[in-house]
Amino acid sequence: MVVGSGAREHALAWALAKSAEVIVTPGSDGMAAHGLTCVATHPSELEADLFVIGPEQPLVDGLADTLRDQGKIVVGPGRVGAQLEGSKAFMKDFLAAAKVPTADFGVFRDAAPAWAFLDTMRPPYVIKTDGLAAGKGVLVTDDLELARRDVVTKLSGEAFGDAGTTVIIEEALDGSECSLLVLCDGRDLVALVPAQDFKRVGEGDRGANTGGMGALAPLVLDDGEVATMMKEVLEPTLDELRRRDIDYRGVLYAGVMRTSRGAKLLEYNVRFGDPETQVLAPLYGDQLYEMLYGVGVGGLRDVVARPEGAAVTVVLAAAGYPHDPRRGDEIHGLGDDGQLAHGREGVVIFHAGSARDDDGTWRTNGGRVLAVTAVASSVAQARSRAYEAAALISFDGCVWRRDIASSALEVAR
Repeated sequence: MVVGSGAREHALAWALAKSAEVIVTPGSDGMAAHGLTCVATHPSELEADLFVIGPEQPLVDGLADTLRDQGKIVVGPGRVGAQLEGSKAFMKDFLAAAKVPTADFGVFRDAAPAWAFLDTMRPPYVIKTDGLAAGKGVLVTDDLELARRDVVTKLSGEAFGDAGTTVIIEEALDGSECSLLVLCDGRDLVALVPAQDFKRVGEGDRGANTGGMGALAPLVLDDGEVATMMKEVLEPTLDELRRRDIDYRGVLYAGVMRTSRGAKLLEYNVRFGDPETQVLAPLYGDQLYEMLYGVGVGGLRDVVARPEGAAVTVVLAAAGYPHDPRRGDEIHGLGDDGQLAHGREGVVIFHAGSARDDDGTWRTNGGRVLAVTAVASSVAQARSRAYEAAALISFDGCVWRRDIASSALEVAR
């Protein structure tokens, strides 16, 4: 059972279906057209060998606890562990206790001390909302006045409601970012291959922060970097979780900045990343069920993960994304199964914000609409396939970046 309705859950269900019968709740038109069984039933009313919770909100709300209380095997932390994502203030205090390297920071609930803290910092200024904001609660700016206004807008609740009435202001870190997703069964950790996502809406990493405009995997790192991240970031985190008697069984998604002073943790997410899942799930394919079952039952120690190939995802977003995405535009280029009308080798389309009319017409129905993913033997080939496929799909006002994974080509050369 996969819980969720976005492209991340589509990717998880698609990979799990290679070795198990899969039901998705609530699912989506795109998943149903792709042959997946979707039901509009609360997970607690369903039976399955394994429950995989995709989105962060149900985890923060305690869905994993509810299911485990019913004796079900679950991938996803309980309510307390989920606070690592549910509250950035909680996460920062946790990191300090665990002695995990991270950016210097301050936590504020009033504008005056927040402004005073900003005056002590050098630009760029980083202001984050404390609670969940669908990947859009971060402002990075060189403009002090804009930073001050953002603090007021968030603290007033205007920007993100109750989720924004506490803000975290932290130092900006120079370097390149890496997404390291690690499976945790409460006692052991297994790292997936490093990935990279592209958060800004515009090419060259310009424009507004989004939930992610694309991703690649594997990201090529220097020898020993992943081992260092595990030793300095993930293992101390697991030790602190144990110290607090938190039996964490799920994904620890570490957003890590690779700085000249070493790896520093930007933030934790407590679930599979989006769009990172769209590039990682295809690389593990029919191994994914065994891996996630090991997470749920505490058997990761016996799991050996062998990823194959490389993948690139290009996100096609709706007109107006991320501020005011438009819905209802007709999508051209998809077949009856929600995949490409002309089919492409190594390409799969994961649906995020799409819907299908009774007459079979596909329409935009959210900010990020489709995640066009391609798998190949190299990032360069996967990138070429992804962009060739993306060019076959169109809808009015479509927003997409043309430079996803372009930096990886330089590494390959």
